Amino acid sequence: MAIVDTATGKIEGLEHDDHFEFRGVPYSAPPVGPRRLRPPEAVEPWDGTRSATEYGPIAHQMISPIEQFQGLDVSQASEDCLYLNVWTPGLDGNRPVMVWIHGGAFIGGAGSAPWYSGAGFARAGTVFVSLNYRLGALGFLHLDDIGDGYTGAGNLGILDQVAALRWVRDNIAAFGGDPDNVTVFGESAGAMSIGTLLGMPEAKGLFRNAILQSGATAHVHDPDAATLIARETIDALGVDDLTELEGLPAEEFVRAQSQVLAKHWGKGFDLPFQPVADGTTIPQQPLDAIRAGSSDGVRVIAGTTADEMKLFAMIDQTYSTMDHDGLLARATELFGSDELAHEVIGLYTEDATGPGDVWARIQTDRVFRIPAVRLAEARGDDAETYMYRFDFATPIAGGALGSCHALDVPFVFQSLDRPGVSAFVGDVDDGMRALAATMSEAWRRFAAGDSPVVSGMPEWPLYTSEERAVMILGRDVHLEHDPMGEHRAAWDGIR
Repeated sequence: MAIVDTATGKIEGLEHDDHFEFRGVPYSAPPVGPRRLRPPEAVEPWDGTRSATEYGPIAHQMISPIEQFQGLDVSQASEDCLYLNVWTPGLDGNRPVMVWIHGGAFIGGAGSAPWYSGAGFARAGTVFVSLNYRLGALGFLHLDDIGDGYTGAGNLGILDQVAALRWVRDNIAAFGGDPDNVTVFGESAGAMSIGTLLGMPEAKGLFRNAILQSGATAHVHDPDAATLIARETIDALGVDDLTELEGLPAEEFVRAQSQVLAKHWGKGFDLPFQPVADGTTIPQQPLDAIRAGSSDGVRVIAGTTADEMKLFAMIDQTYSTMDHDGLLARATELFGSDELAHEVIGLYTEDATGPGDVWARIQTDRVFRIPAVRLAEARGDDAETYMYRFDFATPIAGGALGSCHALDVPFVFQSLDRPGVSAFVGDVDDGMRALAATMSEAWRRFAAGDSPVVSGMPEWPLYTSEERAVMILGRDVHLEHDPMGEHRAAWDGIR
């Protein structure tokens, strides 16, 4: 066993042959009772030594096929969920720190999911941290414009992440980490969270580097939209007075949010429960803040998979049943004119298997790739920003998934051989292991403050509006300039 003395008390973790592991470390007071729907508060110190050998409870959430696929047990849920986990190669030293923020559409996931084990990063010399944060209606219910005393309720999940980063700043040196060299990285809603943190004053100075996988700054509500979702959730909960929210079982929030999700999910892939530019905790849209310099001094890697939406197209039958008229109607609504819709559809039709596949390609760009490009553009040509595209395509489902959403995660974590992963990535071969080693090492080098270029990789120039250099990460790792540039240009002026 290993004992560490944190600012709030001693904890006892697990000692392995080549690293130490501390599970279920509280970084905030339990957000229960009067703390429900309120910003996180400091952990109260404890006497004696607290065990950190078991993961803490995860946030309340619905059963999701994606989280189940990753091996997450959603039955282990509680409002008392604000815990993090630390993997470290040693308790001495001053090593780079990498903090993982999980995805899950802001309604699912946990830092303790088996795919997110930090053992590989620790063995390679990095201190790795994963964390939970509040989800769904308990983490993103914007009540500012409905009642008094709930300032920040629409951004509790993000404020939890800030609290976790402050814990890292104040405590990670005891785990052999350098509090002045912290990298945040995450995928999907985790990357969207990081895009939000880049534009958030409270997060300023808490991290030096950021890696955004399949997410940027496009998923932040304006107050009116967030208030609409909050009112619909309150109606589904059946309460007349906001004070009644404090006494309802947490499961009621999950039930109510499922009704709201059923109404909104799939309509342009907008997420009902997500951060909000509330004017206080998030003063303005993060992309606007980034344009004004809020992310200056932070080094960034941002990118997507080539076929993000094919995963959701596999789950959502509206893609498989879509005909040309349905495609044209959706594209016309999105692009504002029938003429432009025809033009864009033509761009995305080559080699497509049908209207649903064309729509998935359009949505891949709208939801993921174009927001990543706009993040890089907002940072400006003088910023240290690297762009990538993950191109490995899984053979699963007859190749229908392509290089889909979340496929890059087991490569970054070098967890291709973990139970269940082959059902997503296919039979693992040496080429896949080589790609995983390349990506993981590139991420670690970047976190250490170096260039992300590793052996066997070509030069990786910074992303600028003129060159638009993008590293293609697949079986063939190579550099392209402005890939799919005609498609990118079609989105100019389209939100």
